[in-house]
Amino acid sequence: MKPAAFDYVRAQHLDEALEVLDREGTDARIVAGGQSLMAMLNMRLARPRTLIDIMRLQDLARIERKGDAIMIGAGVRQAALLAWPDLGGSLPLVALALPWTGHVQTRSRGTVCGSIAHADPSAELPLVLRALGGEVHLRSAKKRRRVAAKDFFAGMMATTRTDDELIEAISLPAAARRCAFREVARRHGDFAIVACAAVATADGVRLAVGGVADMPAARDFPRLEGSALDDALNEFAYELNARDDVHATARYRRDLVRMIGRDLMREVLP
Repeated sequence: MKPAAFDYVRAQHLDEALEVLDREGTDARIVAGGQSLMAMLNMRLARPRTLIDIMRLQDLARIERKGDAIMIGAGVRQAALLAWPDLGGSLPLVALALPWTGHVQTRSRGTVCGSIAHADPSAELPLVLRALGGEVHLRSAKKRRRVAAKDFFAGMMATTRTDDELIEAISLPAAARRCAFREVARRHGDFAIVACAAVATADGVRLAVGGVADMPAARDFPRLEGSALDDALNEFAYELNARDDVHATARYRRDLVRMIGRDLMREVLP
């Protein structure tokens, strides 16, 4: 199929993109890497009247350290972040998860913030944002605001971004905390059947899970061992409300959450 007709705006500066977005509202969509949106356009699952291209805005293509956080602009491609020399030292969880995000070809075009905006519950980058407690920086023609990851995702491919806002950047805390990542998929590069990320905290470990609920979920656990750990993971697995689909049963997903979760939690706790 081919997409429905639309107007195309190649923004020359951010204010131009924000002005068009403010004017068009629900009839406009932002395109950066286009790896998710173009497929939706071709299948006519998305039918915007105006497409706003922001990939030539150099101000959005930066990776910067600001205080204790790493800012990743809306124009930063996944491949560029993966090649960033400080990635392993500053964002070790991202370094572990990013090679599982799609394939070399899609990472060369797809953007980090585009994956966050798309909000697929099986995608790795929304999971990492939730696990690290990152923030999404939103901007419209009238204001800027920051939204914590736990408040940004609102359901299956849904977020709390309003129609006149674009994601200007995301920020992730830069810390050399112990972390671990693992996922199970039909093939490498496919969306995860279950993906788990664990990050050591001051009191224990945070476990985040993707591919099970309608959006990535996370819970902070104290230091637990033996049956206490098994019971806590079992409770968490059931709270995710897994469902059967063509890829896996709900029971299989719960089993993966329990098994992978236990391994990762033991891995990150000294």
